[in-house]
Parts: sequence; C-alpha cells; structure tokens
Amino acid sequence: MSERTAQFLIAAVFLILGGWCLFAPSNVIDLAFTEAYRDSSFINRFTIACFGAQAVLFGIMTLVTRWSARSFAVFAALLLPFFGFNYWFHYEVPVLTSIGMLDFAGNVTMLVLAILGWRAARAAEAPA
Repeated sequence: MSERTAQFLIAAVFLILGGWCLFAPSNVIDLAFTEAYRDSSFINRFTIACFGAQAVLFGIMTLVTRWSARSFAVFAALLLPFFGFNYWFHYEVPVLTSIGMLDFAGNVTMLVLAILGWRAARAAEAPA
C-alpha cells in the first residue's frame, strides 16, 4: 500500500464517522450512547455536530496535504490515548454502546493504516 493510499483511507474514517456526527447527531446519540447517558437535548446534538465538523475538517486536510513518515508516526502515537478512552467509556463507565465502539474500530483501522503509511513513506524517503 502506498503512503498516499493509507492517508486517503485515514481521511475516509474521519469523513465517514465525522460526517455521521455532523449530519445526524441525534442518530449518533440514539445508537452510540447507552440509555443511562443518552440525552438528545439541543446542546448535546450541537456538541456531537461540532465534534463531527472537526473530524470532517481533519479528514479534508488529510486529503489535501502530503504526510511524511514522521507525520504517520506522530499520528500513530497520538492515537494511542484514544484506546484508553474507548476502554474506559465502554467497560468502566458504560457510555458507549457496541455501535459507539465504531470509534474503537476506526481507531484500530487508522493505527494500522498509519503504520503501513509510515513504512511506505519511510521507504519512499530513503536515499536511492
């Protein structure tokens, strides 16, 4: 896989999940949060939509920039705390439903893609 393909697939995760939050925040709340934490007030829908807008923004920026090996490595490292978040808010404080754990699936996908992109970019950047 080329580094550009890895980068585009990372962008796709942000655009798909972020777009869902941006354009259907009530649906995200209904499906991704357990009943005890489900609140579809205006401020919660607004907050989920804002989160989605930021994810879509990052996804678009990922499409229009070129990542180096260092970019992929930094991105992979910065993803790691999100696994703690997913664990905590699914198993310790059960906020996220199984559908809410799509966030975890997206993080795993992006981590694998970041590693593949790092390898490809490192090979492409190596002196011939």
